[in-house]
Amino acid sequence: MALHFIVDSPDQLVGDSVALTGPEAHHAAAVRRVRVGETVTLGDGLGAWVTGVVTAVAAKRVDIVLESRRHIEEHTPRIVLVQALAKGDRDERAVEAATELGVSAIVPWQAARSVSRWDAAKIAKGVARWQSIAREASKQAHRAWVPTVSDPVTTAQLAARATDVSVVVLEPSAAGALTALELPLDRDVWLVVGPEGGMTPEELDTLEDAGATLARMGTTVLRTSTAGPAALAALSVVLGRW
Repeated sequence: MALHFIVDSPDQLVGDSVALTGPEAHHAAAVRRVRVGETVTLGDGLGAWVTGVVTAVAAKRVDIVLESRRHIEEHTPRIVLVQALAKGDRDERAVEAATELGVSAIVPWQAARSVSRWDAAKIAKGVARWQSIAREASKQAHRAWVPTVSDPVTTAQLAARATDVSVVVLEPSAAGALTALELPLDRDVWLVVGPEGGMTPEELDTLEDAGATLARMGTTVLRTSTAGPAALAALSVVLGRW
């Protein structure tokens, strides 16, 4: 399979050739070691899918002649991962795996039991870090769409979204199974994953009262880094994407 790279702006893919510069050129030349004459694919993270041939390689620049292009539509319904902030790198591992498995967007959630806390000074840095992880994972997975990472939400803000999206809370004690849910295909699906200590009864009540659905996966309790990706895989089968 051809190596895949993502340009910084859709305008770069408009003409007959493109020059990769900056970090992407370094990644192509030094890390992936592309060679002249090699076929590669390029995207803008917004559905563009372009095939080209490498014509020149330098440490800070890789030139590519574009040969064919098409647009790949985003999956519907869109699946959004609402990931509770977690200690260590567990939330980052969830972002990486969820991106590889096809998530459309990622929403950080400051849950009551989140050990990690993003204060005002940390929000921009945290969002940028998650967005960078999603971008790199998208290249690895050869994705035409790079998931967007939004600013973190509170429980109240999350509950308010239940009026226009299908909010599914992954909860081990729930009576119904995730794969048994009948989800409308004309609404985004927001999968909510709690932190290491789980969600508080107050959070579960708030979300359920707002219209969210609680759903379980199997009979075991998954880590916060595993639950979201596992749910995405299950829904990919249910929705016929796999």
